Amino acid sequence: MTTTPRLIRPATRPVRSRFFDSALWDDFPMRGDDIIISTYPKCGTTWTQRIVGMLVFGSAAPFSVQESSPWPDFRFIPVEATHGIAASQTHRRFLKSHLPFDALPVHEGVKFIHVARDGRDAAMSFFNHKRNYTPGIVAEFTRVSLEDPKFGDALDFVPTDPAQHFHDWLVGDEDAMGDPGASYFAMETSFWEARSDPNVLLVHYNDLKADRGGEMRRIADFLGIAIDEALWPTLIEAAGFDAMKAASDELLPTAADIWEGGGKTFLHKGTNGRWRDIFRADDLALYDAKVAAEFSPELAAWCEHGRLGAKVLAA
Repeated sequence: MTTTPRLIRPATRPVRSRFFDSALWDDFPMRGDDIIISTYPKCGTTWTQRIVGMLVFGSAAPFSVQESSPWPDFRFIPVEATHGIAASQTHRRFLKSHLPFDALPVHEGVKFIHVARDGRDAAMSFFNHKRNYTPGIVAEFTRVSLEDPKFGDALDFVPTDPAQHFHDWLVGDEDAMGDPGASYFAMETSFWEARSDPNVLLVHYNDLKADRGGEMRRIADFLGIAIDEALWPTLIEAAGFDAMKAASDELLPTAADIWEGGGKTFLHKGTNGRWRDIFRADDLALYDAKVAAEFSPELAAWCEHGRLGAKVLAA
């Protein structure tokens, strides 16, 4: 366990969506060797938590991701429970977030890993994520939304049409989840602007698929974790989608409370490009226009292709 690290800068803007709240980091007790894995939803968060956990533990044995990787900004876990889990951990902690870099506090020594994915793939995966919510979790989402004066409504949390969901993701509230600061475009812009920070590592979903072993070694180097060479093949194999899905009951033991079918539903397919024959042409054109307006050409190339595909500096 390390001492409380020096605060380099607080969050520079608040973000409170229907699901995440940056204020929940204000009194979270940080440690100087903490790792924060921050992504837009459905961009490889759990995948990266699994990878980082194996590197930290030096083992491919399955572990409960929720118990091993606390999520301070999630509004649906009591603060006391999150703090209690985090305080009890004696291993190097790897924390989860769905907030952009500028909505997170920066402490001396704390490492950030951001994982990106093409927005169309993220939106398609987000649809599959939402359509399988259990009635119990929908009731809880609805209660919090109704009680929050910022929202005060009963949103339809379970979409049924992936094409309409993508349209709403582009022009409605599906992307930002109630706060523009939580949007895909805000997230990617924020971390891209921080890419030269030595304590920030950008990883891409495409690169993890194309060269999982290489990206895992890159993450280990960034975190300063040495892994015995003989162990690498086992770790790389355990981080594969099929292996994770087979171990989903151990990795995600409480998933059945949130998704019908539990962890095997949460780990849906892990593939890209499923949107191609589903999203409408006019919405795809609108997405291209939004990317051109919101992103630099370099950031647009990074988000679509990743570091290996776009050949852009992202680390």
